[in-house]
Amino acid sequence: MRTSNPALGAGTFTGFPRLAAAEAMTIQGTVNKAAVLLICVLLTASWVWSMFFKTGNPGVVMPWLVVGAIGGFIVALVTIFKMTWAPVTAPIYALLEGLVIGGVSALAESQFPGIVIQAVALTFGTCLALLMAYKSGLIRASENFKLGVVAATGGIALFYLVTMILSLFMVRIPRISQSG
Repeated sequence: MRTSNPALGAGTFTGFPRLAAAEAMTIQGTVNKAAVLLICVLLTASWVWSMFFKTGNPGVVMPWLVVGAIGGFIVALVTIFKMTWAPVTAPIYALLEGLVIGGVSALAESQFPGIVIQAVALTFGTCLALLMAYKSGLIRASENFKLGVVAATGGIALFYLVTMILSLFMVRIPRISQSG
């Protein structure tokens, strides 16, 4: 694989034992694990969100947001340095990040009522729909598919970059710079 990324040099993956065919990573296994992690995030995010929704006070969720952020950072560091622990640390990280998502969502909802439900539903819905499409075999990660995803994502990124630069000069793009 040719890349200019210094983290993916020629010796990056040397020194790891070869896995048997039964232990190799598969699309189905990846989809299953991603679905479990998505459920973990949804559980804690919805729990924190429900605490805010019952009280209407964003201060109620602040301790959980802090615990999730600091705990998630620590678990991420542990996972980086002890990759063999990932089967245990990944669900813990997902649960902690759910606390963060629920807390940040509560803060955003208190400032901009109605925006969070749309954003969270679309994000989780898109993730769930793509996982089901991969699981069913409807989507195959071919080279052309990867190229299309990269091109579309790059186009969106460029559009938002230009929009941000134009906003520095007080040029607003209708429908993008407006709320509603």
